[in-house]
Amino acid sequence: MPGTRKLGRTTANRMAMLRGMVTLLLETGKVDTTVTRAKEVRCLADKMITLGKKNTLASRRQALAFITKSEVVKKLFDQIAPENANRNGGYTAIYKLGPRRGDGAEMARIVLVAEMEKAAAEKEAAAKKKSSKKKVEEVAAPVEEKTEETAVEETPVEEAPAEENTEA
Repeated sequence: MPGTRKLGRTTANRMAMLRGMVTLLLETGKVDTTVTRAKEVRCLADKMITLGKKNTLASRRQALAFITKSEVVKKLFDQIAPENANRNGGYTAIYKLGPRRGDGAEMARIVLVAEMEKAAAEKEAAAKKKSSKKKVEEVAAPVEEKTEETAVEETPVEEAPAEENTEA
């Protein structure tokens, strides 16, 4: 059940930490933290994105009461919520990264799914552009070779007389 993990902190301290992490997640699109914190952040971030999808004055005020930066609330309502308009939940994904070096705590990266899809589309477009560029170069390369061959054929090269071997 979401919201029941105490995370070894008092209520006020825990909520302040989670508010900061949700704000950072919505601002940057990803956050590295422990697995249990990531699971708590996921619940709260999904709730904020759902508020953003409503796009009413009341929902904007509720988001401003929780998120610590007004620029992030603007981004939530203007960019993040419209990207997730056709999605019925599951706005975030959690990937396990392995143990932390200092204390061995299991680390995870929580990512906005819309940001992840956008990055994948950009990567695919770049790869497609790069492959089309290679095809253009491959087509252009034989044309250049033919012009060099014709240039060689047009100008005859005089052969030097063979040198005689003089051995003593």
